[in-house]
Amino acid sequence: MNRLITEDERRQLLAHGRARAGGEAIDPLPVVRLFTPDAHAIWLLTALDPVDADTAFGLIDLGIGMPELGTVKLSDLESIVGPRKQPVMRDRYFQAARPLSEYLRLAQENGSVLD
Repeated sequence: MNRLITEDERRQLLAHGRARAGGEAIDPLPVVRLFTPDAHAIWLLTALDPVDADTAFGLIDLGIGMPELGTVKLSDLESIVGPRKQPVMRDRYFQAARPLSEYLRLAQENGSVLD
């Protein structure tokens, strides 16, 4: 069990991961928003690799003005701490308002994920 995502989020992420692995062209709403409370990194995740259930896909914003789609291992995120030793956290109140492609477009226009 990963402390960064709930079981329900894991099920949704795996369903999107299976669709992606099957070659479906999907543009889902992000399922979970992870962030560093003492830095400016944000991960809006939409899918989990169904083979390893650890590699997540989504919009990655490391706070350097270049948000992009990519993959990250949840196990790696669990070990990251910010400059004040704060761990990566799940935004419990996040409700996706738009599909991933729209978050990407807005983030690239603005240089960061806005919400």
